[in-house]
Order: sequence, then structure tokens, then C-alpha cells
Amino acid sequence: MSLRRRITLISATAVTVAVVLASLLSYLLVSHRLTSELDSSLRSQARLPRGAQGAFAVPGNGPTASSNIERFLESHHLHLVTASGKPATDAQISSSLNSRPQPPELGSGARAGQVTPYRQLVQSSGSIIHAAGSTLRLPVTPTVLALAKAGAHGVVFFDARVDGVHLRVLAESGPSGYALEVARPLTDNDDTLSNLRLILLGIVVGSIALAVLLGRLIAGAAVSPVKRLTQTAELVAHTTDLSQRIEVSAGSEDELGRLAHSFNAMLDALERSMRKLDDSAQAQRQLVADASHELRTPVTSLRANVEIVQAVPDMDPDERSRILADAVSQAEELTLLMNDLIELARGDEPATEHEEVRFDELVGAVVERHQRHAPSMRFDAELEPCLVDGVPPRLDRAVSNLIDNAVKWSPPEGPVEIHLSGGELTVRDHGPGISRDDLPHVFDRFYRSADARGRPGSGLGLAIVRQAAVSHQGSVRAEAADGGGTLMRLRLPSLRPTVSMAEARPART
Repeated sequence: MSLRRRITLISATAVTVAVVLASLLSYLLVSHRLTSELDSSLRSQARLPRGAQGAFAVPGNGPTASSNIERFLESHHLHLVTASGKPATDAQISSSLNSRPQPPELGSGARAGQVTPYRQLVQSSGSIIHAAGSTLRLPVTPTVLALAKAGAHGVVFFDARVDGVHLRVLAESGPSGYALEVARPLTDNDDTLSNLRLILLGIVVGSIALAVLLGRLIAGAAVSPVKRLTQTAELVAHTTDLSQRIEVSAGSEDELGRLAHSFNAMLDALERSMRKLDDSAQAQRQLVADASHELRTPVTSLRANVEIVQAVPDMDPDERSRILADAVSQAEELTLLMNDLIELARGDEPATEHEEVRFDELVGAVVERHQRHAPSMRFDAELEPCLVDGVPPRLDRAVSNLIDNAVKWSPPEGPVEIHLSGGELTVRDHGPGISRDDLPHVFDRFYRSADARGRPGSGLGLAIVRQAAVSHQGSVRAEAADGGGTLMRLRLPSLRPTVSMAEARPART
């Protein structure tokens, strides 16, 4: 089942339950109200009416029965009087009870709009003193007999069905040994409740239909973001187009809005990852292509020299020595190129051996090493104490490549100026400098300017420097120095100075 159908079903069910409960409560309240009004009417009519409206036929018509009825009338403040206005004698009461007009018979004649109640007296023995000439007998229940025997005041209401007519009966205790029953038909009430049931049924059915319709509309609006998310996810899965996004209305901070934002954020991260992966793959392909081009020349030259030595066994010793010296030089160049390629290939790998490094001491060691390799070159170094977080071998290789580049372009006796302050290392040579066109590309892999093509090198040294700087969250740039030459700036985030500036003694070489 789809989410939209599930929401529609749940909402329709909730509305249906609410409407049914409200209809049932309304029905019970109306039924109770009608019954209460009828009970109040029966209470008001529970006394024998004045005049000729209260005649009863008393079995035997003896003086005892007449006196009991008379006392019952007196207890209800009702008096059967003669035409002259004087109280009736026992004989008159007995005669009157058998000669008064009777209330209409209940049954087919008791219908809606007929309000005349039916009365009868019940003796404690179970005998009925009913209206003269009446054939309808109200039911005598054990409760009614108990009221007749008790002699105390009490009232009981109950429903009964007599001759097919639904009645509401009131039983009230009378004189000792008697109980009065008064009944009225419930025809009007039953008709009203029947009509009310039809109306409420129509309301329930209409409410269910309306709830289903509105539920579908509401569910459609509620699941619209989910539908858009599903469509976008399916489109991305089908086309692998990570540029797709879900449109989110401004200010949408509900659960579905946050889900759409999260999905878009996931697509952003995935797109960035894929872009980095593509860039890395492209860089690897470019590296392989460039490396194969750079390796082809020394390998071809080395192979040619070896083949010449093999082909001419009686070659002149001096010529053989020159060719072998060239082969050794080419092998060294090939070894250097291979080392640079390995370093570049390792540069993108995450380094796990980060540690706190005294950068000034590392730079000083590199300078001393170059001083031994090039004793005729003058190095001017001023190094302030500096502590960085990094990988010593990579930092050593980066600094060494910067100084190698400066030595290569400096005059034979230098000088090469090296300065370290605040985490920034500058290396300056006094050579011809870098042209404006070549300056943006000096850190690219295998890039060699026109002036550098006749000099030894693979074109990877400065690329390794930039790679090391980026991996340490730093930067490197080249610029023209004042007075000629090139100035290289390698900046790394320093942790803290190891000593105060007053105590620092710049190292000089």
C-alpha cells in the first residue's frame, strides 16, 4: 500500500470514528431528553384528575374499596365531588367509579399526537382496578407489586409493549395495598428517534465520503515532498546525474522539509566526492601520460648507449668510457625521476605519522646538507624557532626541492637567501628569474620553461613542494624578487614558538 493511500485510510478512519461517536452521543442525548420530557409529563399526570376524568371500576364496588379510593384521592389533594359541590358519599363514589366516561383505549387508537394517558390501580395481591370498559391491561411487574405492598412513596419508570404499542409506564405507590400505573405511548418519541437515526446515518455516510476525498487531497499535499524526493532519487540512480536537486520552499522546517534538505546535502557531498574522484582519476591519467613521456627519453638513450657498447666490442677505451659515463648519468636521471614519481603518487595518501616538528631545525639540517654537496655556494639562512604539525620526510623533501631549485638558478657562488619567520619559509635566488608567462605554471607537474629544458631535472620538484604544502594545510607561491631573481614562499600553519622572540638566536650558515 502506498504512503498516500495509507494516510488517506488513516485520516478517513479517524474522521469516521469521530463522526460515529458524535452521532451516537447526539442520539443518546436526544433520546434521553425525549424520555425525560415524557417522564415529567407522566409525573404531572400521575394523579387522578379532577372531575370525571379519573373514574375506575372497583371490583365489588363495596364501601372498603370506595373508602380506599377516596383516601387515595385525598392524599393527592383531589376530591370527587357531586354536582352540588359537596363531598361525595361512599355510595356516590362507588356509583361514580362505574359510570364516568373512560379514557380512550390504547392500541391501534394510540398514535402520535394523542396525549391522554392510561391509568390503572394495582392491588398488592396483583388484582387490577382498571378503567371501566377498558380491555388494555398495563403489565404488572414485581417492582409494581413491591410499590403496592410498601405503602411508602416511590416512583418507577419502565418501558413496555402492549398490543403492539410501545409504552412508557410510571408506577407510583398509592394508599396501602395499592399502586398507581400511568402510561403514555412512545409513538412520537420512536418516530422522532427513527428520523434522527436516518439523519445521523446520512451524516456518517456523507462524512466518510468527504473524509476520503479530503484525505486524498491532504495526503497528496503531504507526500508531495516525498514523491519529489523519490523521483529525484530514481532519476539520479537512472542517469547518475548528481546535479539534480529537490526544490524546497523557503521556511520549510518540518520533517519532510528537513528530509529534503538532508537529501540535497547528501547529493552535494556525493557530487563533491565524485568530482574529487574524477579529478584524481584525471590527475592519475595525466601523471601516467606525462611520466611515460618523460621516461621514454632517458630509457631510450640508456638503451642506445648499452646497445652501442655491445655492438662494438673493440671500441676505443676513451669512447667506451664516455658512453658508459653517459649511461650512468642517464640511469641516475632515471632514478631521480622514478623517486619523484613515487613521491607524487604517495602525496595524495593520508599521512598518519603527523607529529610536532621543529621546522627551524629541519630547515637548518637541509641547508647544511646542501652546503656539503655544493661547498662553493654561499647560503645565508636566518631561522626563527618554529613548531609545526607535519610529516618530517615530506617537509624535508619540500624544503630540499626549494633549495635545489634556487641552487640550480643561482650564480656559481650564490648567494641563496633562506629566511624562516612565523611559519613562513622564503628561499631566494639571484638568477635570471621566472618570466611572467611561466610564473603561474612553475608548480605544475612536468612543467619546464624554455630556459629550463637545457638543464637537468624532471619538472617534478616544485610540484612535490606544492603537494606537500597542500597536505599540511599550507601554501606555496613564486614571485619575482626585488633586484632580480625568484622568491619562493612556503607557508605552514605554526603551532606556537618554542622560545620567546627575545631568547631566539637566528641560525646563520
